[in-house]
Amino acid sequence: MLDFDVDFKSLADFPGVEEVKEDGATFAENARKKALGYAQATGLWTLADDSGLVVDALGGAPGVNSARFSGDKPKGVDRHVIDRRNWEKLLSLMEGVAAEKRTARFICCLCLASPQEVLIETRGTVEGLITTEPAGEGGFGYDPVFLVPQLGRTVAQIGDDQKNVISHRGNAMAKLKPLLEGLLRAGRENG
Repeated sequence: MLDFDVDFKSLADFPGVEEVKEDGATFAENARKKALGYAQATGLWTLADDSGLVVDALGGAPGVNSARFSGDKPKGVDRHVIDRRNWEKLLSLMEGVAAEKRTARFICCLCLASPQEVLIETRGTVEGLITTEPAGEGGFGYDPVFLVPQLGRTVAQIGDDQKNVISHRGNAMAKLKPLLEGLLRAGRENG
């Protein structure tokens, strides 16, 4: 991924760290809050994201509530069940909406922070349309009902390699990589 030797860790490596509450009004605000919160808790640079689906006909919903659009996840309920409930609610709300008004986008905001400050922020999107029926078995979340027009398929119908190239997360990460390399290079030269 990078031309530098970087030791990556996940939150699983820090079992005592409390979860940062995602109560921001925007994806960027939630990503920033998580990155700074976890960086301060661990003392390490932290990369965090917040992402979700924005549907124009629903005034931007589900937005920052994408993962809990159909309600909070009850303990012990499989993630796939929640995903299905979320996209079923979305399709229900979209009943009768004309094809040309079914525009939507996945948005991903990434934030890299040190314990003291935000270092880098990027944003990636992928434009699409909400289908009237689910299609495909791959992916997760809203992938079965999000059609990528230039591919003529839902995100659930494309493979992981292609998804990583076109996805909102892939786009945000592609923007982050050169900025991170520049930051690391500058730190190496100055330190």
